[in-house]
Amino acid sequence: MSHPTVKPPSGTRRGRPALAVALAVAVLGGMALAAPASAGTVRKNGSDDAVQSSLDKVVRGGELPGALASVRDADGRVRDYTAGVGDLKTKAEVPVDGQVRIASNTKMFTAVVALQLAGEGKIKLDAPVEKYLPKLIRGKGNDGREITTRQLLQHTSGLHSYTAGMPSIFKIQHRYTEPHVLLDTGLAHKPDFAPGKGWAYSNTGYVALGLLIQKVTGRPIGEEITERIIKPAGLRGTYWPGIGEEGIRGPHPSGYAAKKPGKQAAESLADVTRLDPSWGWAAGQLIGTPSDLNLFLAALMDGKLLKPAQLKQMKDTMKAPGFPAGWTYGLGLLKIKLSCGGYAYGHGGDIDGYETRTGITEDGRAATIAVTALPTTQAAADKVNKALDTALCS
Repeated sequence: MSHPTVKPPSGTRRGRPALAVALAVAVLGGMALAAPASAGTVRKNGSDDAVQSSLDKVVRGGELPGALASVRDADGRVRDYTAGVGDLKTKAEVPVDGQVRIASNTKMFTAVVALQLAGEGKIKLDAPVEKYLPKLIRGKGNDGREITTRQLLQHTSGLHSYTAGMPSIFKIQHRYTEPHVLLDTGLAHKPDFAPGKGWAYSNTGYVALGLLIQKVTGRPIGEEITERIIKPAGLRGTYWPGIGEEGIRGPHPSGYAAKKPGKQAAESLADVTRLDPSWGWAAGQLIGTPSDLNLFLAALMDGKLLKPAQLKQMKDTMKAPGFPAGWTYGLGLLKIKLSCGGYAYGHGGDIDGYETRTGITEDGRAATIAVTALPTTQAAADKVNKALDTALCS
């Protein structure tokens, strides 16, 4: 669900750090008026401002079909934007604040649940994972007795990411995969490094976290995320897809993937909106809206989801090789250096059909941008990061 630079044109998914690539979209900008998201929130359609201009640039090259964004100010006022087209076949507009697969943004939700359990005294971040998942992490030099929950959260466990070398989406689009199969796929490889001796983005680590949460709570990870985060934070457009659920429930733009390696023109794109997201699981299965991601970040930073001690640890970051200069990684949370000075906290996610980038500043300004395909050129990727930076700095 992410890569340090640009997704390889082969169609395989490497282990891509979730905010290092950029966004994109095709031609034609469009906006529409949406109803208020919640009491005290004013939502209005985007105007010809810096954010709209940045989205228009993202789609102008035609590499990606559509884009949508939501920007929330410190007082909770919301402005939404769209650009490009929502469906290449019908030429339908991009739905304002439509639902998309948020992919590795799911990691923030999984991390919050784990940190809540730590705050409740049910797990210890620096205890061996073996304590909660006895004899599960074994083989090829992987050993749960040497790995801690904190290392899983911060990608310092050394567990090889199961997404490295995955087959084309067209081979697994409708295949359901059990979480233990995902874990075993990662454990079939030697560790990337000894626990705590390096940093490498690992979807395998977050699958292990999901299994750990289920073992400790006795409930499914999707239910824990729903009851502990989605409902309390009032995220009305965010949900955990059920087993075998391939569609997207609410208004949404179509998502696309290149049919041939290295081809990203509109005529080479195939609709992959319907797919089985089980291969993402606790590392990337959620569906949500841009405004919901902003609302989640606001609730998180306002201390509504975590106790102060756990939020402080989540925001404690370290160098993350492969990310842009000045970007560091905490416990399921990325710290992003802004061109206007200061930093934002957020994440991002890549899954075939959709890419999202999100962040919130210390003073409460939040932005999320989504596009409906994965950029395959550095230029498109840079435009996406620029669009997020513009939304947070404007």
